[in-house]
Amino acid sequence: MSSIAPKISIIIPVYNSQKYLNQCLDSIINQTFNDFEVICIDDQSTDSSLDILQNYAKIDPRIKIIRQENAGAGAARNAGLKIAKGDYILFLDSDDFFELNMLEKAYEACVKNDLDFVVFRSDIYDDKANKFILQYFTVRSDLLPKKRIFCYKDIKKDLFRVFVGWAWDKLYKREFVLSNNFFFQEQRSTNDLFFVFTAFIKAKRIMVINDILVHHRTNIGSSLSTTREKSWQCFYNALLALKEELIKSGIYEEIEQSYINYALHFSLWNLNTIEGPAFKELYNSLRTEIFNELGIIKYNKSYFWNKREYKQFQHIMANKNITNESYCANHKKPNLIKAFIQSLLSNGLKYVLHKIKYAILRK
Repeated sequence: MSSIAPKISIIIPVYNSQKYLNQCLDSIINQTFNDFEVICIDDQSTDSSLDILQNYAKIDPRIKIIRQENAGAGAARNAGLKIAKGDYILFLDSDDFFELNMLEKAYEACVKNDLDFVVFRSDIYDDKANKFILQYFTVRSDLLPKKRIFCYKDIKKDLFRVFVGWAWDKLYKREFVLSNNFFFQEQRSTNDLFFVFTAFIKAKRIMVINDILVHHRTNIGSSLSTTREKSWQCFYNALLALKEELIKSGIYEEIEQSYINYALHFSLWNLNTIEGPAFKELYNSLRTEIFNELGIIKYNKSYFWNKREYKQFQHIMANKNITNESYCANHKKPNLIKAFIQSLLSNGLKYVLHKIKYAILRK
């Protein structure tokens, strides 16, 4: 490989991805933009993932392999970040695959507009159903400012719902990342939220590319749900770390309402999507500790933009003993018409129309 630093460093944690790794790597090495390095961190895989990586590295010198003891994606990304040489950095997942012009479009946007980072759209690839599904929530157009290049100050409300707190749909300027000492939390799940949202509030120049460039694979039978059940506290750690950083940066009071609304939303999402004994543990922790520590209980209904989520919060605080089954009956499977009306009341017409547009395009 040339001693000249590449334009882009692509960092990919790899753990037992043998079924999907070939498609992932093929969609990277065949990009229309080719000035990059690929840093693959094998997280002590027990399948043939490492063999696949080594075979690709033999034929493509842009691929580097790091091996680490099983420590999770956060530690893997930090390890890759330490040796990355590119002007820009992209964090990808080893079971996803990508449009072949992803790097070209993202790099061009960053360089041309001197961005701290760029966000691009993604869709879902349902592995079991073998179909692509459009998703509206990864970039909330209804919350974006009218300005093409913006920062958090240009967004009127719900700052942490504009983008999702994952790293794989964003290309970052390496100098911006290093100068601010951004890092991933080294925990089993929700390890990228702190990195993504800290970068968001520090960035001066952000832009969105409306093209779908990443295909995010779901329904792959992975152990992610099991991992979350064993380490559900990770989301709470991430929210606390973000709050601490906002306070340290002197902007917490300025954007507290956005933080509180997001903290409630993300807490409820974790509760609504967890199974097994962990449900009761999380439910009780929300009532007795988490909602208080995050500052949610200080505010009344008028402070919250999503009234349905606030109603769910009230229900949790008022009901000490509840089973997963009874909770599901009330909150996990709402009547569609009722859910539509609640969404309209909570989020406004613009958001609902945004969802309808994507539902129509999905047909």
